[in-house]
Formats: sequence, structure tokens, C-alpha cells
Amino acid sequence: MKLIGRPTYLERLKRLRGTPDIKIITGVRRSGKSQLMLAFMEHLRLREPQTNIIFVDFTRLSFEPLREYHALHNHVEANTQPGRGNILLIDEVQMCPHFELAINSLHASGDYDIYLTGSNAFLLSADLATLFTGRFIELHVFPFSFKEYRAYFLEQQDVQAAFDQYFVRGGMAGSYPYTEEQERTDYLRDVYTTVLTRDLVDRYRINDTNTLLSLSQYAMDNVGNTTSPNNIANVLVANKVPTSHVTIRRYLSCLCDAFLLYQANRYDISGKRLLESQSKYYLVDTGFRYAMLGMRNMDWGHVYENIVYIELLRRKYRVYVGKLHQKEVDFVVMKGSAKAYIQVADNISSPDTFQRETEPLLRINDAYPKMLIARTRHPEYDYQGIRIVDLAEWLLA
Repeated sequence: MKLIGRPTYLERLKRLRGTPDIKIITGVRRSGKSQLMLAFMEHLRLREPQTNIIFVDFTRLSFEPLREYHALHNHVEANTQPGRGNILLIDEVQMCPHFELAINSLHASGDYDIYLTGSNAFLLSADLATLFTGRFIELHVFPFSFKEYRAYFLEQQDVQAAFDQYFVRGGMAGSYPYTEEQERTDYLRDVYTTVLTRDLVDRYRINDTNTLLSLSQYAMDNVGNTTSPNNIANVLVANKVPTSHVTIRRYLSCLCDAFLLYQANRYDISGKRLLESQSKYYLVDTGFRYAMLGMRNMDWGHVYENIVYIELLRRKYRVYVGKLHQKEVDFVVMKGSAKAYIQVADNISSPDTFQRETEPLLRINDAYPKMLIARTRHPEYDYQGIRIVDLAEWLLA
């Protein structure tokens, strides 16, 4: 498989080098966590040849004897070299039961710079503070961005044609070597169902797998739609899937914990406060939607909205769904003291569509930047202070 460097993530690991925290690489299954760790290890070998690297890969049989936390702890200590700056890297750490006992003990010694990856079923964001008594930093990895996709397929020079393919293929690079569409979609379906059946069903001991599958398909079918556990439960019950809002709320939390879904809360623009009622849910990668549902009920604008939402998270923004009186602004994005308002659309060549998409932005009375991202296929331009930007070009910016 062709490998593409992921400099944004790698540079962050370099910046974290030597900090006292446990560095934990998280992200949806098959998003490239292990490859990132290997790339970082290669960087260390080239730039710090004097450093002692202790690497454990629990996917390999040669490390199977270490799948007991005392054995893991003893192996690390036996391979420690005083005075050489010991770095500990463990891939798929969850394959060692009670691994946190060994990691906490090693971290407490102060002798190691520690980096971990693992299945989301065992390294959920909500669990990290409980697992690790010392300080930790989470580095979250997403599937390939459009920019990374373009780097992989160098022969595709036309930006718009490349985006049309990225929209369908998505950013799960493990599917790229498959030249036949059926094989590629089979790969994506296998990854998706593995997260549901292995990571979530096993981790949370979910017996009602039918409801979980129905909920995940509903979420894919309704990306970009404001909803609530009550609304979803009502729809599923009407479709002969017996459930309750309590179950739906729990399963939505599970899907977010596994990084299949991301929840965007609503933000009252005029009141400058978060709203508790209703949210939107976005899929980690649109390739999953196409693999599972094909073009069924395809709402291009909402799926483009999904792509923009995930890209904003990649760029480290806090992202909310904007509410302005009876109007909605797709995204209110914040980073530090900066704020911006973003609308996402498909084709805005129709005057009515253009007015509908720009009107909510024009009604905002503050001076923060405003942007409409759409499939314009034209250079960027300005409309009454609103930047009108082509989607594919914005993704490459």
C-alpha cells in the first residue's frame, strides 16, 4: 500500500516530544494511527540515533508473551538504557489486559516518554482520565482529508474531478488500493460493521444490535439534520424498531465514543450561548455513507456540509450549529478569540438558492467573518462582505 506522510499530525508529535504527558493517539479504526506511530518512530531513529526506542506492537505474535501487564512492565524495564532518553511506543495497547497499571507505573518513574495507540473500544476519550492517573495528551487522527487524497492520487490533476471521486471514496486510505468499486465498498462496510459489532457491541455489551444498526443507518441518512433522541426514537418505532429515547441517547453516545459520529451542538448567535435542545450528527467519513447506502436519499448539500464539518475539526476549530431567531447558520466556528460564520451549499447558481443561503449570514449584525462554501467551480469572490468560496478549493487551502 502506498504511504502518504501526514505532516500535521507528525509535527504535533514532534512538538510533544519530551513533554511529561502520556501521548495517546486516538481516532476511528483504520484511520492511520499505527502508521503515524511508525512514521514518528522512523523520525526518531533518523534524528535522534542516540535515543533508546522501546517498541511493542501487540498485533504481532512475537509480542504475544507481553500480553500480561506484569510481563509488559518487566520487558520495558529490562530494555531500559539509563542516560539514553528512553522512549516507549506501544501499538494496540488494549490487547494487554490491565495495561493501564503497567503504563501508570512506568510513567510515575519519570524515565520514559510514552506514546500509545489502541482500539477505540478501550481508549475512549471519556475513559482516559479514569485509566491514566498521570497527565495525558490526546492526539486525534481523522481519515484522509481531500488534500491528502490528492497527494495519494497524484495523477488526478483536475481538482473538481478529484473531489467528485473523494466524495464517494472518502478518506479511509485502506480502501484506496482496491481498483474495483465492489471490493472498495466491501472494505469500507467491513470496517464500519467491525466498529459496530466488535468495538461497541463487545465493549458495552449491547444485546439489541438491530436497534444499533438501525440508528447508525438513520444517522447516515440524516447527516446535517437537526434532531434529538426523542425524534429518532419516534421514527424508529414508527418503522417497527422498538426502542426508547433512553436507549437512543445511550447508543448515540457509543457511536460518538467510537468516532463514527460527531455531535454538533447548537449555538444561539444573538444570545451568545449554547443551546441544550437538539443537535446535529455528522459521520466521520462520507465514504462509509456511500458504501452502506449508495446514493439512496442523497442530499448533496448536507453531505457537503458533513465534509466541511470534519475538515473544520481537522483544522482545530470548535464547531457549533448556529441559530439566529428562526434562521439557521450551518456553522459557528471558534478558535481562541476568533469566530466565523459558515454556510455550506451545493449549487448556488439559482438566484433563489443564493438568496436563501446568504440571507442568514447577512442578518448577523457583528463584524466576524462570514463565508459561503459551495460547489461554485469558480474563483473566490465577495458578496456584501461574504466570501463565496468553491468547496474543493477551500478544502485544499
